[in-house]
Amino acid sequence: MLERWSGEHGIEPIADAVFDRVERALAVAEVTPALAGRNAAVIRRGAERLGWSGGYLRRNARGCQGSGVCAFGCPTGAKQHVGEVYLPRALAAGATVVTGARAERVLVEGDRPARSGRLWRAAGEGGRAGRRRRAAGEGDRAARATGVHATMAGGGALEVRAPTVVLAAGTVHTPLLLARSGLGGSTALGRHLTVHPATAVWGMFDEEVDMSRGVPQSYYVDQFAADGFVFEGIAGPPDYLAMAVPFTGDRHRELMLRHRHVAQCGLMVSDTSRGRVASVLGRPVVRYDVNARDLATIKTGLERLTELFWAAGARSVVLPLARLHELRAGDSAPLRALRVRPSDLKLMGFHPLGTARAHADRARGVVDPDLALHGAQGVHVADGSVVPGPLGVNPQITIMALATRLAHHLLGARTPSEKEVSACRS
Repeated sequence: MLERWSGEHGIEPIADAVFDRVERALAVAEVTPALAGRNAAVIRRGAERLGWSGGYLRRNARGCQGSGVCAFGCPTGAKQHVGEVYLPRALAAGATVVTGARAERVLVEGDRPARSGRLWRAAGEGGRAGRRRRAAGEGDRAARATGVHATMAGGGALEVRAPTVVLAAGTVHTPLLLARSGLGGSTALGRHLTVHPATAVWGMFDEEVDMSRGVPQSYYVDQFAADGFVFEGIAGPPDYLAMAVPFTGDRHRELMLRHRHVAQCGLMVSDTSRGRVASVLGRPVVRYDVNARDLATIKTGLERLTELFWAAGARSVVLPLARLHELRAGDSAPLRALRVRPSDLKLMGFHPLGTARAHADRARGVVDPDLALHGAQGVHVADGSVVPGPLGVNPQITIMALATRLAHHLLGARTPSEKEVSACRS
């Protein structure tokens, strides 16, 4: 993926030492089979019987107890998220944190790019040569950051003056904040949204699985990664299952009475579909449509996932399809024969990316390969919006690695070597 970014977007590959630094800070480690739980064991059994490649996921959870409620918040504080890991370090380094504030716009001075339609368009040089000239001061970045204007939840306003602004409002809000500020003058702003479309399949077993115990996301199957999809075991407490299955009434009650015999596995697609983010009456609006290619990939993924559950010993398989809820007795023929429509599917999107994507050509990207905003000085973006496209995996480490590299760049510091990273303590 990094090599692809280099060739298509002009983004220099992230050094292994940067990834290592992030993983060390987050205490990333592989889930143990004992902690993974029975849900993972069922998925592993099916994959191994079919000869499919897979393994236990690596997670950022220090001292995990396998409580099974990651999606609702870790009750033991094991999850190593930004607030747990990086915010205390920032405070120790002298950072000031302001809560209850809404960033409304980036303050700039000087000329801004000419307005074109609904977006700010900045015409100029692209590619590595243009990037070098801009770095040397020969570009046309007349606009310069001077700070941020915010409104407070309790009333009033806050203005922070600073020559360097790092924007990290997320894939949905970053392009809108840039647009409100009159920045991000590219037709790419707010576009190229990817979301890793995902869904799940459930298997009913004679044996007790009790997927509410253990790590919810613990075992993956990457046999079909080259085909655009992967499987991940996903689990949770009974109320999680009750909300997810496509049943009501008596069938729903029957399934819930046997919830300890249900296993669940997710399907995640590296999408070729693209969406967009806009502002309507001051509120963000996301538009995303699944294209025919991704629809076919999802259908294939459901067929393969059903095959995995049959191999694991399932008596029936429950599907996320409006016109086909359940398969029985190892028979997948009804699924293979079904012409799936987008409206049939129950889909989720977990990892929005790309709405302020990085690209050396300012006509095709919002920030340059160093995450500096095209058309302005002193403005940088460090969140999922800069990631050029779907990764096929959780993007947390990638986003943090990009932010870490940006930090070294802003400090004028070199990226540490792998030897130095190995020697340091988290």
